[in-house]
Formats: sequence, structure tokens, C-alpha cells
Amino acid sequence: MPDYREKLWPNAWAFIVTALVIPASILVLVPISLFAGIVTAAVLYGGCVLLLVLASPVVRVQNGELIAGPATISTTLLGQATVFDGAEATQERGPRLDARAWLLIRGWIKPVVRVPIVDATDPAPYWVISSRHPIELAAAINESRTANVG
Repeated sequence: MPDYREKLWPNAWAFIVTALVIPASILVLVPISLFAGIVTAAVLYGGCVLLLVLASPVVRVQNGELIAGPATISTTLLGQATVFDGAEATQERGPRLDARAWLLIRGWIKPVVRVPIVDATDPAPYWVISSRHPIELAAAINESRTANVG
């Protein structure tokens, strides 16, 4: 049974951009107290980093289930997973996107995996999942799906 696990960490730019709260906090509070500005800047940046880390979802294929963030589905209810990268991934996240699709996408991760849902009772026609290793994720989903069907 194939196992796969990936945490969708933010890229380095997300941490660099959130560091802009440091000079902003200091500039706002320096007329009152430089010390208060520095302490507030450190606390705010630490909070931003903590939120970025805690909000990073996990994508996992394990025990015949696909777990993407808060959602779980049996791989027996899935169709063939397909990998999209570059311009095709942009199309999947945008113009070709069905409004009923379930999404776990992160803007800092370009490739996506599209997983059709074959369960007629499910209102979502497919899932779109961001992945830094889309080929491995699609392979794990497809292998788990075929292993559980037989």
C-alpha cells in the first residue's frame, strides 16, 4: 500500500514579506518608546510566523484514504489523478476550474494534482490539490486506488 505525506509549507518569500511588520511596528511605536516598538515588532513577527506554520496543511495518502488538509476521502471513490504544472496548472486553478470543485491550493506552490471523484452522491466533481511533488502524489493516489479496488 503506497504511503505519501507532504506538508505544504510556505516558501521563504512568505516569511520575508511578513518580516515587513517589524519596521512598520517600530515606526508606529518609536514616538512612544523604542523598546515598546522592538518588543511589539518581535511579538507580531513571531505571531505571523507561527500562523504561517500552523496554517500549513498536510496532504497524505495512507490506509486507502486521501487526506488533504481537513478533508478525507477513500481512494476507492477516486478516479485517475492527473498532474498539472506551469501554464496548465494556472488554467486548472483558474479558467478551467469548476465552482463545485474542492480545493486545497496554495499560491506559492505552482503544480497541482486534479483528482476526479467517481462517487455520484458527492457534490464535488473533483479535488485540486497543490503539491511540490505532484508526480509522487498522483502515483500514490493511483496506486492506492487500484490496490483498494481489487
